[in-house]
Amino acid sequence: MDHVRVHRRGAACAIEIARPEKRNAITGEMYEALGEAVAAAEADPGVRAVLFHGEGQAFTAGNDLGDFIRRPPEGEDSPVFRFLRRVSGAAKPLLAAVEGPAVGIGTTLLLHCDLVFAASDARFQLPFTKLGLVPEFASSYLLPLSAGWQRAAELLLLGEPFDAATAREAGIVTRVVEPGTAIAAAWQAAEKLAALPPASVRETKALMKLGHREAIEARLSVEGERFRRMLREPAAREAFAAFTEKRAPDFSKL
Repeated sequence: MDHVRVHRRGAACAIEIARPEKRNAITGEMYEALGEAVAAAEADPGVRAVLFHGEGQAFTAGNDLGDFIRRPPEGEDSPVFRFLRRVSGAAKPLLAAVEGPAVGIGTTLLLHCDLVFAASDARFQLPFTKLGLVPEFASSYLLPLSAGWQRAAELLLLGEPFDAATAREAGIVTRVVEPGTAIAAAWQAAEKLAALPPASVRETKALMKLGHREAIEARLSVEGERFRRMLREPAAREAFAAFTEKRAPDFSKL
């Protein structure tokens, strides 16, 4: 589809989130296309490295909340959860280039990438508690693992925006680069990975994830169940109503 584009440079493949007029906010149809792009890259023996990036001045603003309110995910087979599982189970190396905002899934996706390059002025946020929800994409497992308990608690519980330097300290970002250069830096790394023996790269990644794969899969399921349940509860209803009505939410009576 037009909002998800795939680009090839030899054995490296980029999946571009291309909806700049909405800061690359992701709809259900886009999740479907993103999942299909990941599956196609995994199945193609000519692809040895996969890169995610956004078009324009954003990585992604996260879910398109208007679309999300109209069509919330109903179960494990919804497009968003299929995408999560395809990424978390990817055998090939995954990279990301972050320019501008990376909100919600725009940050949790990075925890599944092997190399992440972020512009120094990029901004990140995990706003799940502010929306009356819980984290997704196994981030409640992966972020404490990379950042330590208290730093992860600050980012996940408070849900406040943070900068690229903080993201690097938390293990979300590999390298911070000059604004406007993150995509070029990520392409360079993807091409280096694609030039290496593919079996060696895949097996090394598999060994690194070996002790965590079952825990990640289990956390994806638990988070997904709680996320879908909490979507129907008063806090999320108030948060989404406030978004629609362009006002601050009021959780004082919950």
